[in-house]
Amino acid sequence: MVWYYYIALIVILSQLLFLIQTVNNYRYILAKYKKKRSWHQLRAVLIVPCKGLDSAFHKNITPLFNQDYENYLLWFVVAEKTDPAYDELCKLKNQLSQSSKAHEVRIFVAGKVGDRNKQTNDREQPTIRYACSQKIHNLLCCYESIGDDVDVLAFADSDVCVRSDWLSHLVWHLRLSKTGATTGYRLFIPSRNNPASLALSVMNAKVAQLLGNTSFNQAWGGSMAIRVDVFREIGLDKIWPRTISDDLSLSRAVKKAGKKVEFVPACLVASYESTTWRKLFEFAHRQFLITRITAPKTWWFGLISGIYSVLGLWAGAVLAIYAALKSSVTGYKLLIIVAVPVFFFVSQLSSAILRQKMISKVLQKDRPKLKLACAADILFFWAWSLLLLFFIISSAFGRTICWRGIRYKLLGPLETISLGEKVHNGKSL
Repeated sequence: MVWYYYIALIVILSQLLFLIQTVNNYRYILAKYKKKRSWHQLRAVLIVPCKGLDSAFHKNITPLFNQDYENYLLWFVVAEKTDPAYDELCKLKNQLSQSSKAHEVRIFVAGKVGDRNKQTNDREQPTIRYACSQKIHNLLCCYESIGDDVDVLAFADSDVCVRSDWLSHLVWHLRLSKTGATTGYRLFIPSRNNPASLALSVMNAKVAQLLGNTSFNQAWGGSMAIRVDVFREIGLDKIWPRTISDDLSLSRAVKKAGKKVEFVPACLVASYESTTWRKLFEFAHRQFLITRITAPKTWWFGLISGIYSVLGLWAGAVLAIYAALKSSVTGYKLLIIVAVPVFFFVSQLSSAILRQKMISKVLQKDRPKLKLACAADILFFWAWSLLLLFFIISSAFGRTICWRGIRYKLLGPLETISLGEKVHNGKSL
């Protein structure tokens, strides 16, 4: 058993390093999220793809008209005019465009992704329809309409609520040549405090906690920006038509070009959602499956770190109890064995407290709505790690997903097949 003591010391040290990184990310976010940015030299087009009416749709869309940025265009895009979001966007445009700083407000109708497939299919393989997601199809429709005076492409999802200086922060960091793209991330605010919605909020917060001043950041499509020249330099206009994920493919291309994905704490955004266990499983399975196919290294990191976290606490506790019952294990040897689960417990509890403190400061207006989620995270952090690991493992199987009513089969990072709309269509996360 001598080998175990050395392994135990290595495990404790590695967990200590992980906790130090967590603390560094926490400090970085709190030091940056209140900064003021007023550099508006770059002309930006803010593109917002919409499908259906998300929770708090008006509350989410209104701040996009009210960005404190002097040099931006605001473009919304839907697949069809029959989409419920189209009429609501037209109403909001009439109500808010006059008071907006946006130089132009437009609503695009991109058409279904299948329409583009019919025009680009290889004649020798008429039964296979390689395609992008409907979201990327909508984004490309807007990209193809930009003028030569546009410097930055910024993206927001219709289910997030941003700050008035959100766009300023995204664009400000793009002034540096080493920065390939800038990104924020979402923080789910439960609309209902049912167990599934609390689980969604907590597990998403665990992912957000990994972002910081590091080279491991991944862009998130609901709050990100990239310069037009970089977009073309890394070939995203050629990559996007064949992939499912706008953000993971962007991150991959940016890093491949030797540039950095800059995480901007001020661009952490609120998303007001409630869910059920079935929808939560569909959402988590889809997100992790897309990651497995599009960014396998990130998926493997999540799987290994998830297993490490669970085994360090639970397997460590079992071994500690076993060692305590054996009369031959005493003194410093027993202390080392017991230290493993104790240190994992303290470390994971500390991480839960830090991420909830971070969220309460970044989203101060939503603090009352987050009280139960905060308590659930701190009291049951050990359970959420098990659930998160279950979701990651479940995504190891299969290649088919359903995203906002459309089914896709993911063959590879740049090979996606559209399987058409789901029969019983409905809004999903």
